[in-house]
Amino acid sequence: MNRGAGLGQRQGPLQGQDKTEYFLSSGDKIRFFFEKGVFDEEGNFLVPPEKSINKIGHALHAHDPVFKSVTHSTKMQALARNLGLQTPVVVQSMYIFKQPHIGGEVLPHQDATFLYTEPLGRLLGVWIALEDATLENGCLWFIPGSHTSGVSRRMVRNPAGSTPGTCFQGSEPARDNSLFVPTPVRRGALVLIHGEVVHKSEQNFSDSSRHVYTFHLMEASGTVWSPENWLQPTAELPFPPLYT
Repeated sequence: MNRGAGLGQRQGPLQGQDKTEYFLSSGDKIRFFFEKGVFDEEGNFLVPPEKSINKIGHALHAHDPVFKSVTHSTKMQALARNLGLQTPVVVQSMYIFKQPHIGGEVLPHQDATFLYTEPLGRLLGVWIALEDATLENGCLWFIPGSHTSGVSRRMVRNPAGSTPGTCFQGSEPARDNSLFVPTPVRRGALVLIHGEVVHKSEQNFSDSSRHVYTFHLMEASGTVWSPENWLQPTAELPFPPLYT
């Protein structure tokens, strides 16, 4: 497990190109990503270190035995088969903390912006609530029917060594907040997220965290994973088949 810089030590956050490379090379590793505003100007923690983490990603499904067993469980495989997935592969996984009071807002987006496939419609998010997700601690909000309108923008990887390491093509349209429907769920619930559905979550201002394990599947049969995506399979970790 690659713990990166700073957790439990007074090293402070990575900066600039180091931070970009730490993210861009995390697809086949387990790495830690901090919330904003958890360090002072000297790199010291302003909150307890265990409360400073935004998420852990992006290969828990491959390198951690607990999350590997959950991802490839018989229940998960049966769910994928019931959905008609023929050759699903796991492309990434994350543990998201949504820390009390500081768990950041996630702006409206489509997962396919970051994980683009041709054709579209081949990406599926699996979102498992490990704690109750409420209106107060930052549950998901969706725009019903928004998965039918294509992808409004894409994040693509710039050539190696470039700064910044990624850029966006296109733009997010202005969306009326009244279109969003909240989806509070209890601990243990599983939410399936279409790759093109628009969703968001608010900042957590409550006293309770909102822990989640989430991963993305791609139907590999007849699908091209965009070579411009920030996340790419590697020789060390090709996208593993879900079915075992």
